[in-house]
Amino acid sequence: MTVSTQKNNAFTHFCQNIAIGFVGLMSLGLSAEVSLANPSVILNGFGGPAGFGELSQGPNDDQSSSRLNLPFNIDFFGGDFSTFFVNNNGNLTFVNPLGQFTPSPFPITNQPMIAPYWGDVDTRGTGAVYVASPNQSTAVVTWDRVGYYNSRTNLLNTFQVVLRDRPDTGLDGNFDIEFRYGQLQWTTGDASGGSGGLGGTPAQAGFDAGDGINFFTLPGSRTSEVLNLANTSNVSLDTPGLWSFAIRNGETPGSNPENPLLPVIIEDGFQFDFNITEPDRPFFIDPDVAVGYNYIVDSGPNMTSVLLPTGIGDGFYELWSDSSGGNCTDFVSSGTTLTGGTTFNFASPLRCFSVRGIETSAGLDPTNPLAFVTGLTFESAGLVSMRQIPITVFVTTQVPEPTTSAFIYAGLMGLGLLARKAK
Repeated sequence: MTVSTQKNNAFTHFCQNIAIGFVGLMSLGLSAEVSLANPSVILNGFGGPAGFGELSQGPNDDQSSSRLNLPFNIDFFGGDFSTFFVNNNGNLTFVNPLGQFTPSPFPITNQPMIAPYWGDVDTRGTGAVYVASPNQSTAVVTWDRVGYYNSRTNLLNTFQVVLRDRPDTGLDGNFDIEFRYGQLQWTTGDASGGSGGLGGTPAQAGFDAGDGINFFTLPGSRTSEVLNLANTSNVSLDTPGLWSFAIRNGETPGSNPENPLLPVIIEDGFQFDFNITEPDRPFFIDPDVAVGYNYIVDSGPNMTSVLLPTGIGDGFYELWSDSSGGNCTDFVSSGTTLTGGTTFNFASPLRCFSVRGIETSAGLDPTNPLAFVTGLTFESAGLVSMRQIPITVFVTTQVPEPTTSAFIYAGLMGLGLLARKAK
């Protein structure tokens, strides 16, 4: 009998009744007990034995909490949920508890899930899983210094998922998801093909509607690169280990211009990887831009239309075409003017194009990840890997003429996000 079979046969749901005290807002300081690679990213100060609130369950392998109450309702892909289960293996589910220890690639049908780090967590050797609600609009689940199967303690992970109610956005059920990674040292349990905490089938991070269509996977999932989630962010270079996602009207980022997909933020710029399931439905992404930017598809289906934002400068833009014979290294003006708020359909699918003519007077901040939201459609379904290369210009006391401007092209390289979006 294999180790995996032994674990499945031995699995029983752990239903421990706990009461989560919805106390007043507490300080979000750092416990002196925590020694982490990035301790500032982990929220603390919620009381309980380690400052993370109450234990969700005792030491175990592959077990789950009882059904727990959220302090607010959430709209998750059209499902209205007010309760949840904390599963020891690094995820939350909303319909049933989940004991599966080796992560299957999203999507997983009939199991809505939010997974900060779905892997084979084993707390029988050390570590614990805690639940807290510091106020009526926040729920926090913390995996504190947890080891991996089989009772291994040589490598430890500390991570959190935070759910924040967002009634200020206009719709009940809107909420934010934060994944916080203080330290990631292991990727894989012994029963998932791992050895010494690595190899095999590594952990997966993201969230899944449970409908077989809609999901969102963080970069590096189910590869050794998942450890880099503790060193990168889609929020700021100053907050490594912090990942934030807005769920609006039950949908993930990228579904509309008010909630665009944000890139992985790295030293050199930004990069997006995502999966198209509806080629004709615009997918909204948001690179930083100063006076223009280049779009380059490195792999996957080419672009068929672009929808640029309104309210930026005079609202008119210049379309530039590739002049390098398909290398996407040089662009020339096509003589076409694009109007913000109006979809422009390309005569034929394009691998790359450039947008220029954004006035410096518009004052777009190249460090602002919400500077310029753009919608794209594609020629077919498939996985897209593409770059957005911001074009910035040195502005001194006098704005230089366009013919003498010194352009700096910031290459957009790094990890990407994987996403699927469908109605």
